[in-house]
Amino acid sequence: MKRVPLSVCVASSALFLIAAAGLAQRGRFGFRAADEDDTPMPTRAAEFHFLRVEYTDLPEFHRGYGFSSRAGLGSGWWLVDWPAADNHFTAGIQRLTRIDAGDPRHLRLTDDHLFDYPWIYATQTGWWGLTNAETARLREFLLRGGFLVVDDFWGEEQWEIFRETMNRVLPGQPITDIAMADSVMHVLYDIGPNDLTFIPGSRHLRRGPGGTVQIVQPPATIPAWRAMYDPKNRMVVAVNYNTDVADAWEFADVPYYPEKMTALAYRYGLNYIIYAMTH
Repeated sequence: MKRVPLSVCVASSALFLIAAAGLAQRGRFGFRAADEDDTPMPTRAAEFHFLRVEYTDLPEFHRGYGFSSRAGLGSGWWLVDWPAADNHFTAGIQRLTRIDAGDPRHLRLTDDHLFDYPWIYATQTGWWGLTNAETARLREFLLRGGFLVVDDFWGEEQWEIFRETMNRVLPGQPITDIAMADSVMHVLYDIGPNDLTFIPGSRHLRRGPGGTVQIVQPPATIPAWRAMYDPKNRMVVAVNYNTDVADAWEFADVPYYPEKMTALAYRYGLNYIIYAMTH
């Protein structure tokens, strides 16, 4: 596992909110906001790349070919919100820190190049059906110092699929709620009890009276921020459950998506990265 030292600039909350608000000013409700979603970021070597992992779906829940975001097409649950979420979040890393962040990338869990990336992201993990080879590779990645963020999966059925899979990956290691005192909650931005809140996907937004936007949380869903630790008590998996952090990244450039939620999603994501690269 390559480990690259990072020099991080701790941006002030005011600077962050100005930047996030700037991102949120482009686009129109219900339509693709900007042609930039069609344009890949320039390819170059950097000290950090957002790495989205491709995985095998459970056959009974396989996602067929279709839109993954406003500008992405493909099959499989792994690519939901790609590439817009990856591009927008990478732009935030570049703007809000001194991390040398390059173009976002994606590859299969079984690709040997996985070990070149210390931080990886997986979405919709309530529907994944990891093969034995994928399970073994993810275990090796985590035990060698890698960090996994999972996001945007919902309800008891998906939770059980995820929990059973991770029990195969890291047998005997529990999934626990992240303690507010954990350093991952304070390594860059301070995340407090009020931030343990529902971050909506675009599908959870409705037009309200007077042009307002209302958040409609799915019934019987309680957002949870959980984690898994390796035998040395280092966090190796961050779990965003019953919440949709990547949609807040993807829709950072449209005025109808709540800026407060985008700002919170960026704080979570940046804290995960800094923790992974410094612990």
